[in-house]
Amino acid sequence: MRPDRFLLDTHVWLWLALGTPKKIAPATLRLIEESARSVGLLVSIISVWEIALLEARHRIVLPLPLRDWVDLALDRPEIRLVGLNRPGTVIDGVKLPGEFHSDPADCFLIATARARRAALVTHDERIIEYGRAGHVRVLAV
Repeated sequence: MRPDRFLLDTHVWLWLALGTPKKIAPATLRLIEESARSVGLLVSIISVWEIALLEARHRIVLPLPLRDWVDLALDRPEIRLVGLNRPGTVIDGVKLPGEFHSDPADCFLIATARARRAALVTHDERIIEYGRAGHVRVLAV
């Protein structure tokens, strides 16, 4: 059964916002586009933080100043920014079930996906493996 809501991992949001979805399998891209049209896509505030870090460390180059790019990338009717305003999500981010690495961004993304009953759309093999263990729904790109 396909999830009806997706939370985009930071790199997936970046690829879509920059118009480089070639890194996403066509069938997966169709599922993302279908979800965008029907229920929208979730982007975590943690992804905004990660983009800011990547840009500050010169690991990515954005076509606009950072604030302008983020505003434009979020100013789409199918995108809904979700924060860490639920204490349970923040707590769950440090108490995830099973074995998982300690990258706080990934932990908060997973906790957010679990709390929102969304599948995390990712290319990150560690998250995909964690999903295979049954701890979070994942749509692998």
